[in-house]
Amino acid sequence: MDKIAVLIPCYNESLTIKKVIEDWKSALPEAKIYVYDNNSTDNTAEIAMNAGATVKYEYQQGKGNVIRRIFREIDAESYIMIDGDDTYPAEHGREMVELVLNKNVDMVVGDRLSSTYFEENKRPFHNFGNEIVRKSINRMFKSDIKDIMTGFRAFSYNFVKTFPVLSKGFEIETEMSIHAVDKNMYVENVIVDYRDRPNGSESKLNTFSDGIKVLKTIGRLYRDYRPLGFYSFLAAILAIISTIFIIPVIITYGKTGLVPAFPTLIVCGFVYLAALLSFFCGMILASIQLRNRQEFEMSLMRCEESKRYLLNRGKD
Repeated sequence: MDKIAVLIPCYNESLTIKKVIEDWKSALPEAKIYVYDNNSTDNTAEIAMNAGATVKYEYQQGKGNVIRRIFREIDAESYIMIDGDDTYPAEHGREMVELVLNKNVDMVVGDRLSSTYFEENKRPFHNFGNEIVRKSINRMFKSDIKDIMTGFRAFSYNFVKTFPVLSKGFEIETEMSIHAVDKNMYVENVIVDYRDRPNGSESKLNTFSDGIKVLKTIGRLYRDYRPLGFYSFLAAILAIISTIFIIPVIITYGKTGLVPAFPTLIVCGFVYLAALLSFFCGMILASIQLRNRQEFEMSLMRCEESKRYLLNRGKD
C-alpha cells in the first residue's frame, strides 16, 4: 500500500507529461506516480515510462472510465488526482496531502476559480460554465465547494474505495463533488494557481457537448440523491399546469352550471393524478435513499477495516 499515490489520467499529453512527472517527483519525492494512458495516439506512455512513472492502460475511452480503473487498482493512504496537461502547479500537493493524512479529510478540492483561472483560461464559455455549475450544485445540495469541475483533487482511501463511478467522461468531477456532499464526507477547499495549456497542447474537453453531459449528470444525480425534492418539484409543475387549464372550466361551471370543455376537465384530472403519483414516488424513493445512506455508512466501516489490514500487512 502506497503512502501517497499521484494519479495522472492521460490522452495525448506528450508535450507536457514529462514536465508534470518531474514536477511531482520534486514536490512529493516519496509519492508513487501512476500514469494511466487512455488510448493515446502519440508517445505519451513511452515518455511517462522514461520519466520514471508507473504506466498502466485503460482501453475504454473517457476520463470517467480511467478514474474507475485507477480507483479499483491502486491502494494508498492518500491520493492526488492531477491532469497531465501541466495546468496545475505541483507545489500545492503537499498541503492537500497533509489535509488527508493528518486531518482525515476525505476530499480536498483544488480551487482554481478563486485564484488565476479566469485570467489564464482563454475559453470564455468554460468560465461561464464553471460558474453556472458551481452555483447550481451548491444551491441544490446546500454545499460550499469552490470549484466543482477542477481536475486537481486529493482523496482519502475511504473515499476512493466507496465512490461508485458511473460517469464515463469529463462529468466525473461533478459526480465526485455531489457524491461527497450527499454522503456527508469531509471536504476542504485549497486555493491553487492555474495556468493555461502551453502552445501546441489541445484541450480534450468539448465546451458544448461535454457541457450538456455535465448538466445532464447534475439532473440525474439530483434525481438520485434528492428524490423527494426532484419529484416534489415535478409534482408542483404538473399541478400548476393542471390548475391553469381547469380554472376557466370551473368559472364557466359556476356561471352556467355547464361543463362545455369536458375533455379539458378529464385531462386535468389525470394530470392532477400524475402530480400525486410523482409526489408519492418521491417519498418512497427518499425512504430507499435513506436506507442506502445507512448501508453506505456500514461500507465505510468495512473500508476502514480493509485499510488497517493493508497497513498491517505492509508492516509485516
